[in-house]
Amino acid sequence: MFALISLTSGLIFGLGLAVSEMANPTVVLGFLNIFGEWNPSLIFVMVGAISVGLCAYRVQKRLAKPLFFNDWSIPKLKQIDSKLILGASLFGIGWGLSGYCPGPGLTAIANNSAEAIYFVSALIAGSALHFVQTKVTN
Repeated sequence: MFALISLTSGLIFGLGLAVSEMANPTVVLGFLNIFGEWNPSLIFVMVGAISVGLCAYRVQKRLAKPLFFNDWSIPKLKQIDSKLILGASLFGIGWGLSGYCPGPGLTAIANNSAEAIYFVSALIAGSALHFVQTKVTN
């Protein structure tokens, strides 16, 4: 059941990326280019995503437990620390330089784009480095 829910969620997410053109780095970079030819279309994608998130958050608050699992998996930390700032900064820098965030980067590999392959390779290397660093410090 978990695999079916995961597959369905991934397909819906991928369809949303394709329809909104979030998988197209030129559209994303056009949105980030506020001093040039700015493309504001992704504001609608963000408003849609925030709306869905807010609705889901309200539903979550009313349910004692998830429909298909035993417990909610929600981060407990509420403080902003150096790890959060560093991670968010690296994410933003990578997104701004490449026009990809992880989901669209993975979908762009299907086009055999060299830039997407470089991006996903860097994503995997960074994730592996974080994993090794976390194992060493714990």
